[in-house]
Amino acid sequence: MRRFEGHVAVVTGGGQGIGAATARRLMSEGAAVLLADLDGERAAATAAALTERTDGGGVADAIACDVADQEAVDAAMARAVERFGRLDVLVNNAYACHVDPPLFEDLLDADWYEDIEITLTGAMRCARAALPYLAEAGGRGAIVSIGSVNGHMNFGNHAYSAAKAGLASLTRTLAVHAAPRGVRVNLVAPGTVRTPAWDGREDDLDRLAEIYPLGRVGEPDDIASAVAFLASGDAAWVTGVVLPVDGGVLIHNAGFRGAGA
Repeated sequence: MRRFEGHVAVVTGGGQGIGAATARRLMSEGAAVLLADLDGERAAATAAALTERTDGGGVADAIACDVADQEAVDAAMARAVERFGRLDVLVNNAYACHVDPPLFEDLLDADWYEDIEITLTGAMRCARAALPYLAEAGGRGAIVSIGSVNGHMNFGNHAYSAAKAGLASLTRTLAVHAAPRGVRVNLVAPGTVRTPAWDGREDDLDRLAEIYPLGRVGEPDDIASAVAFLASGDAAWVTGVVLPVDGGVLIHNAGFRGAGA
């Protein structure tokens, strides 16, 4: 399939993990992709590697972008249009996540604010900057944000979870606002995914796999496939949805089952 022939996408947090896998998937179907990442050197290296390896005709560029900085966000969207001539897809993947202290009363304001600032407000900034370009995409404009099962059930991480829940709400309200302009807005909610955030914790991932009905944790390509569907014309009548890609964890009450019920 070449569903993204002639399409241009911006992927935030595109230097590694889910962002890099999503860029690779879109490129494999013909897209030109701008990888926007806080670590510009990492994004550039990933873009070069993806362009060299892709067999779908897609190309990649990179830019250093802090989604907490509106000027940097504006520059990233403008760079995509200057480099590739248009913008059709925005993938909001950048996030921050601090480990919770043992007691909620020890949660630091700074950690709370950073998780919200990057994960939720950063996505808002990117959507705000991209929307005028997406509205000019002839009805194929799409925003796909990366949420989390944390936004729908307790998996810890108070601030990160609150930010992801807010992102799901923003998806719904923005979908209604953007629909008359020909732009669809959706969200993928992953469960545990094997990304660099888990480096050195492979034993933890093996234990976590046991709570997933499908018997494993996710891989970045699992999420990239869902993003590609929601961003493509195959989802032309889909907007405002939260799509769990979670190995069934949201429908599986492991504690209840473990108690012998």
